[in-house]
Amino acid sequence: MEVDCISFRQTGYFSNLICDYLSEKENLKPFYHRFPNLEAFQKQIQEKQQTFPLENRSVLARVLEEQYAGMDISKKTKSNIALLRDELTFTVVTGHQLNLFTGPLYFLYKIVSTIKLTEALKKAYPQYHFVPVYWMATEDHDFEEINYFNFRGKKLQWSKDASGAVGKLDTEGLDQVLEAFTQILEPGKNSDSLKALFEQAYLENNDLSSATRYLANELFKPYGLVILDADDHRLKTLLTPYIKKDILENSSFTKVTEAIAELRELDGQYNIQVNPREINYFYLQDGLRERIVEKDGKYQVLNTELEFSREQLVETIDSRPERFSPNVITRPLYQEVILPNLCYIGGGGELAYWLELKSSFEALEIPFPILLLRNSAVLLSEKQGRKMEKLGLKASDLFLKQSSFINKKIREISNIEIDFSPQKQLLEEHFESLYELAEQTDPSFLGAVKAQEVKQKKGLDHLEKRLLKAQKRKLKDQVIRMTDLQNDLFPNQSLQERNQNFSELYLQLGDDLIPFLMKALDPLQLEFLIAKY
Repeated sequence: MEVDCISFRQTGYFSNLICDYLSEKENLKPFYHRFPNLEAFQKQIQEKQQTFPLENRSVLARVLEEQYAGMDISKKTKSNIALLRDELTFTVVTGHQLNLFTGPLYFLYKIVSTIKLTEALKKAYPQYHFVPVYWMATEDHDFEEINYFNFRGKKLQWSKDASGAVGKLDTEGLDQVLEAFTQILEPGKNSDSLKALFEQAYLENNDLSSATRYLANELFKPYGLVILDADDHRLKTLLTPYIKKDILENSSFTKVTEAIAELRELDGQYNIQVNPREINYFYLQDGLRERIVEKDGKYQVLNTELEFSREQLVETIDSRPERFSPNVITRPLYQEVILPNLCYIGGGGELAYWLELKSSFEALEIPFPILLLRNSAVLLSEKQGRKMEKLGLKASDLFLKQSSFINKKIREISNIEIDFSPQKQLLEEHFESLYELAEQTDPSFLGAVKAQEVKQKKGLDHLEKRLLKAQKRKLKDQVIRMTDLQNDLFPNQSLQERNQNFSELYLQLGDDLIPFLMKALDPLQLEFLIAKY
């Protein structure tokens, strides 16, 4: 297996905020707790051990045992669930939406990163146990974000009238998606396996939560992955003090707003990922997930007739906590309240909003987890690798915008020099003497000299572009081969992992896909990987 890497910054696909975090930029350190390296986990373990209640472990294990009842799970997963009762057991968590058939390829990268980190921690700290957890976003209500997956340039979409939490959606209509998928697949062993996997997950389970659990369990069965649906009365009961603080005291709103202001002050280029609301919980019932707002001392559920006094709201939180669903600001807190967690593994956008949250955790006296950017990768076949070598391409070339990529390679392979930088430098030197002459003669001529310099530079730029265009025509075959390869590896001129579904790779690698990823990816490497299969 060949694995190459480049820095996340060099790819051009990651924000300044995330690249500065990975560079351990000094002024960002107040916004996270500990940087993700093996040494940092020793203190994180000690802190979590001292603050995580033993009774929370019992509740968690009991809920998981019920959620897995009747499922075919590995001995390792069963053992990991039991180990969660042990004070020496800790989790590493990743979370993701219930995307149809896993959605984008990076779904797999998130979970592989999580499993690999638990393995690395076990080697470093053998006296403890580490459990990889996939947190299913069952309470999400954005159906349009999850109801499709891309396969061979086609969008396979689940058409359905949907409302409320997606985890509770019935799987009716997914037989039509399977039929459309089957029509595109070519016959073969791996095709049959993919069809069977889709059918067993989505046609033999009654709701999207169960279907996603089945799918993730089948893909990662040997690795002890624990899959959690936190939409549960008992788990929400552990959250009730924090629900009240957010709704009644606006605790998250105050702290996160302050953190955002501080981040903006650090660097105006930092993109603020999410903004808090005064109340960061939805009201959740069958077919309903709507925001709670306070108006004139009453608490209203938007787009409904539901309204509560303060006393009624407190009573409802105590008796029916499952009706209160965290939003993007408070879900991370929920995770850390119910899990003995050390680290959250997420994408760049996720880590950007986690960096807004540390002060709100501190105010609530909940340990802030270590934040680790998930692995990112471009995977290429041996055939694509040979094409790269034949075309003289480096991995970094492929990350350039296509126009820059082509121009760079045309300059490199041309037998004539199409870079007028030396001529432009010489021109600037000539104009320096003209500026001196104008200054000595009549300073009013300086503008005319400047205009002439600009005109001549534009002339050189125009000529350079025309020569490049002519050379592109001359080297048309090579241009086509280079752009075809880049388009294959960067569909829609975006990262492969954000567009392709795992099924395209599964057709080629079959059951070897997950083991290949387990070998190729290294969550603590903190670089973008290019791996050949």
